[in-house]
Amino acid sequence: MKRNMSVLLAALLALMLCVSGCGGKEAEPAAEAAPEEAQDPEGTEPEEAAEELSDQEKADEVAALIDAIYVQKRTDETDAQCTAAKEAWDELTDAQKELVEGENADPDYFGRDTGDASKDDPLNQDEIGENEILVVSFGTSFNDSRVEDIGGIEGALMTANPRWSVRRAFTAQIIINHVQARDGEHIDNMAQALERAVANGVKNLVVQPTHLMHGAEYDELMEAVEAYQDKFESVKVAEPLLGQAGTDATVINEDKKVVAEAVTAEAVKEAGYDSLDAAKEDGVAFVFLGHGTSHTAKVSYSQMQTQMGDLGYDNVFIGTVEGEPEETACEAVIEAVAGSGYSKVVLRPLMVVAGDHANNDMAGDDEDSWKSMFTASGKFDQVDAQIAGLGQITSIQDLYVAHTAAVME
Repeated sequence: MKRNMSVLLAALLALMLCVSGCGGKEAEPAAEAAPEEAQDPEGTEPEEAAEELSDQEKADEVAALIDAIYVQKRTDETDAQCTAAKEAWDELTDAQKELVEGENADPDYFGRDTGDASKDDPLNQDEIGENEILVVSFGTSFNDSRVEDIGGIEGALMTANPRWSVRRAFTAQIIINHVQARDGEHIDNMAQALERAVANGVKNLVVQPTHLMHGAEYDELMEAVEAYQDKFESVKVAEPLLGQAGTDATVINEDKKVVAEAVTAEAVKEAGYDSLDAAKEDGVAFVFLGHGTSHTAKVSYSQMQTQMGDLGYDNVFIGTVEGEPEETACEAVIEAVAGSGYSKVVLRPLMVVAGDHANNDMAGDDEDSWKSMFTASGKFDQVDAQIAGLGQITSIQDLYVAHTAAVME
């Protein structure tokens, strides 16, 4: 009896072990199916989704670094920030670079080809001597324009004043940072340039602005210079390109006449006509585009339109990117040109440099560029754009030289 009971218990125990072992093996396939259930409805693997997010995160980091240097104030951290932004950009793949988008950042900040920066001289050397001409510009991040337009004016001043050291300053720290981060080129701002002059023992300082008029940037320049008046034996500031701004649109001067004749002659020549009258007979109107401003100096644009009329340039019109004065807004200029019966339009900058405004706001492919809006109006058979700054025109360079000579006398 006892033996039979032992045999029965042994058999029951063996059965239980078998059932337990078989059940453990059957559970394994369910565990293997788990990764398939983790797929999203689109069938994207979690690792792929994480990789895509990582690309955007890397691009966002670079965008934040660019936005950090897209500022008008220089600090002790600016140099390091410029270096960090470029190094982070260089580490991105081409696909990641296309994802860069911030408040002011985009792939063009580092990626756009604007020419060879190595051809530019920042004119920030020491050993200046006692006499310095400081050429002050708003600035541009477009390398070719910096060489041809700003460099053209600086070169003309060097040639005309061999006994003076010509140095450069930009008033736009945003542009200084852009050029430094992208190209490794260091350009002085106003404070740096003036400190350099003091440190080098300059006695006689002449400041030549390349600005178009007595606007907000000119006012800021004057404030910066006044803070250093007692650092030099003499400080003189020359006139901007268009000279003094009159009280209303009827007041013009010789400077505006020189500029009007110079830019018109260059535009007519580049368009392939022997004269402005020949272009007019062919139905061509020229539109010269300035920046525009809310400053009282905006009357200078109206005065330039008056000057064109006084010269008999009936097929020349003045516009501004900002649309100030009102008659210089794009819609107003389109109506004026079409209302005068012209079927062809040539756009050209009324700016010292052919930088961002000329390439994008005037001649860009976006629907809000002047070229696009003139074309979209349907009022013209042909709309062309000439991208060239005033600074590369010889007679404009000569006018700056004359302004510098006037204050030296």
